[in-house]
Amino acid sequence: MFQEISYQSPLAIFALFAEKEGAVLLDSAQLRKNCGRYSFIAIDPFLMLKSKNGLIQLGEKSFSGNPFDVLAEQLKKFHQENVKELPPFQGGAAGFLSYELAHHLEKLPFAKKDDMQFPDMALGFYDLVIGFDESEKRAWIFSNGFPEQDFLKREHRAKQRMNWLLKQIADANLSQNVPDRLQEKDIKSNFTCKKYQDAVKKVINYVLAGDIFEANISQRFQVELPLDFSTFNLYRTLHALNPAPFAAYLYLADTVLVSASPERFLSLKEKHVETRPIKGTRPRGKNLFEDKKFSEELLMSEKDHAENVMIVDLLRNDLSRVCEDYSVKVPELCRLESYATVHHLVSIVTGQLCKNFTAVDLLKATFPGGSITGAPKIRAMEIIAEIEPNARGPYCGSIGYIGFNGDMDMSITIRTFAIKNNIATFQAGGAIVADSIPLAEYEETLDKARALRRSLI
Repeated sequence: MFQEISYQSPLAIFALFAEKEGAVLLDSAQLRKNCGRYSFIAIDPFLMLKSKNGLIQLGEKSFSGNPFDVLAEQLKKFHQENVKELPPFQGGAAGFLSYELAHHLEKLPFAKKDDMQFPDMALGFYDLVIGFDESEKRAWIFSNGFPEQDFLKREHRAKQRMNWLLKQIADANLSQNVPDRLQEKDIKSNFTCKKYQDAVKKVINYVLAGDIFEANISQRFQVELPLDFSTFNLYRTLHALNPAPFAAYLYLADTVLVSASPERFLSLKEKHVETRPIKGTRPRGKNLFEDKKFSEELLMSEKDHAENVMIVDLLRNDLSRVCEDYSVKVPELCRLESYATVHHLVSIVTGQLCKNFTAVDLLKATFPGGSITGAPKIRAMEIIAEIEPNARGPYCGSIGYIGFNGDMDMSITIRTFAIKNNIATFQAGGAIVADSIPLAEYEETLDKARALRRSLI
């Protein structure tokens, strides 16, 4: 069941729900070629799935197990066909997967310290979604009546839920954003400049020894927030400073994510798979001349091209595990994309998912994304656990949805605040290869974190 409504900004409507547990905004804050067209609001899930260290909470039940298997099992219970030509998420599971979820896929060492205790998986199952076509400025409510299975009961619930939501959004109003400001000195890192450079040198030694080709090493920033701090205002500030095609705001399992991710991890639409790895970064210039100089420098950089191609090869290998033979292609390699604070090199890898595989199978074959681990992936992740001081949590995991029709769209969780118990963390990293310059790698992490820092101070 669906109904078109008058278009309003997703931010205006979502402001009504931002402080409610289970609220999810997937916000295409910047249109890009073949992505960033649609935004979605999902609220009031009929079921929550949360996992931490193998202990799973499904609704009121708690048990041990593999969260990927539980997710697949639950998705099988609910199926719907989408209304064609309308925004593609019309009900399903939405939320986030943390980097540490990889422990359910491979035997890996644990991080030295998991101080924040973010969930490994937090997903809501939604029967009520608002979809926005940002290109045509149109919007619809979708209501499927789940978890009811009987047709008449589903239809009745769907009508009730749609009427309830229509009444809620009649009062939508985009109030003025008054951002909370913090002090620069309050933001702390788990690396000093020297220690980060030492970490880079250690990775270079692993590369020279033949252990790996590259590894992504990040530093984590942390700041304590005032008790009355508005995380949604923080999102609106970040949204204005650094619009991104995979921006998101989530309030799930006592965790708030405020994201301005530019990177698609996986798209699955009618068995067609796409991933868009980012590798290669330069800051935006202070003027047009400097900006052009930085972008041309990135396009001409053999080092950055090599980093990108390594990850493309890794992703081609990952996709080939679940895609049809000879279907994995690279339609675009190392193209330039420019954002508010940085230039990036972006490639596109596609494939055709095998008939008997699902979105969860695709996730299990590829998670976490190769662009934020390194190559070879498993050895790079072992080195990350050895070098980085803290568990990554949502950083370098994924945010997005799996629809009840089987399609999926997930981002890489970068350029993102992860907030819990009034502590906000955000991370930035870079790919370390044999010819990396330690100080330049450190400065690249600061470039990537610039918009996040600016949205706080």
